[in-house]
Amino acid sequence: MAQQVATGPSPRIEGAAGGKPPFRRSPQRDIYGALDLGTNNCRLLIARPSEGGFTVLDAFSRIVRLGEGLSTSGKLTQGSMDRAVEALAVCADKLRRRHVTLARSVATEALRRAVNGRDFAARVKRETGIALEIIAPQEEARLAVLGCHKLLEPGDGPALIFDIGGGSTELVLVEPGEPHPRIRAWWSAPWGVVSLTESEGREAIEGKDRVQAYSRMRERVHRSFAHFIEMLPDKLENVRLLGTSGTVTTLASVHLALPSYDRRLIDGLHVPVEDMRKISSMIAEMDFKQRSGLPCIGTERADMVVAGCAILEAILDIWPAEVLGIADRGIREGILRSLMARDGYQL
Repeated sequence: MAQQVATGPSPRIEGAAGGKPPFRRSPQRDIYGALDLGTNNCRLLIARPSEGGFTVLDAFSRIVRLGEGLSTSGKLTQGSMDRAVEALAVCADKLRRRHVTLARSVATEALRRAVNGRDFAARVKRETGIALEIIAPQEEARLAVLGCHKLLEPGDGPALIFDIGGGSTELVLVEPGEPHPRIRAWWSAPWGVVSLTESEGREAIEGKDRVQAYSRMRERVHRSFAHFIEMLPDKLENVRLLGTSGTVTTLASVHLALPSYDRRLIDGLHVPVEDMRKISSMIAEMDFKQRSGLPCIGTERADMVVAGCAILEAILDIWPAEVLGIADRGIREGILRSLMARDGYQL
């Protein structure tokens, strides 16, 4: 649920008078925050409503690997929790300095699965003041769609939107609708870049038989999609596919041979599916050093990107699109849009 943030005088009260609020310019009014603590990343957006959308005032993103070791131990490690709290403290400071009056902070698969997830959320509240809401997979899928659906190619048929996370992958089958697509079916698979990497083992992914390890990961993910595949239409026309995650944005950067990541060139890009498959296969054949040498991957992503490629290819296997839409937006933008729309802003 959204939380009111006490950052200065005259905070706006939730549920105040209806109708469309005026667009104010005061830094202490109508400023919203959206925080997404995932299995791998901690991300924050702070924005003000503007005509037809919102203007981002501040942003933060840090790889914290909160779910590291979770697949084997069932709990969050001390080191991963410390890293996450450090990042969340930065977020809390930004929320205060930007005079955010309404924020929603969500946590996903890592806290859903960990036996000490709620204890960690309580620690976060004590040490940073941030109240983490552990959301269900269905809400995670809904927010992702709300945040990125505007990048879907025009069309009348069903579309598939997916979000490859650290601990899970959300698949959402949508149909055209106003003001946003209708969700026809959704599925949360228990494989993300962290959980899949740990299930296969880094030694196998980096070893001489790494291509076989990659095939095993693809098959493991594909099996987890079995029930969702049964929900898909028998006949598909005007197939559209949109992905939002670090995996697709990273591979799109490799596709463009960017020397460094540039969101302006990636968000809204459309890449031929065959090109994404070729890049995925190339990366799966590389060792850690070779992957680290690729711009936009580096050492921070080199150990997890292979699992991301395996998940992506498993998705491409079940949804016969020719082009993949790339979105550098998702849950955070979905939170912002939902908070602002609830307050009457026309987005």
